[in-house]
Amino acid sequence: MTHSTPKDFTSPDNFGVVDPTVTPKLVAEHGLTPEEFERIKKILGREPNFTELGIFSVMWSEHCSYKNSRKELKKFPTNGPNILVKAGEENAGVVDIGDGWAVAFKIESHNHPSAIEPFQGAATGVGGIIR
Repeated sequence: MTHSTPKDFTSPDNFGVVDPTVTPKLVAEHGLTPEEFERIKKILGREPNFTELGIFSVMWSEHCSYKNSRKELKKFPTNGPNILVKAGEENAGVVDIGDGWAVAFKIESHNHPSAIEPFQGAATGVGGIIR
């Protein structure tokens, strides 16, 4: 599918907003490590602009990718006689605890803000699980 640009269209020149220069400080403020920044540059084949840096920082955040929790989550068993649903298949794991009972275990990434703001972080975590 091709798109055409109207003849009378003029670019708003980013509405006069100038993107900040991507610096190591800005990378750190976006929660990315120097290693992650190098990986982004390799993926793009160039340095990211400000918008791209923001997109990567969100997509690689704890909330979206469990970047800090993933190594701990891999420690949980995913196979066994009592495992009814493997963790990760349905965003939760379900374990048969006997007598017709099962328990679902789920991690909610909204718990992460609890370290910064305990009440609201916990509230959003519970809300995410109930959803």
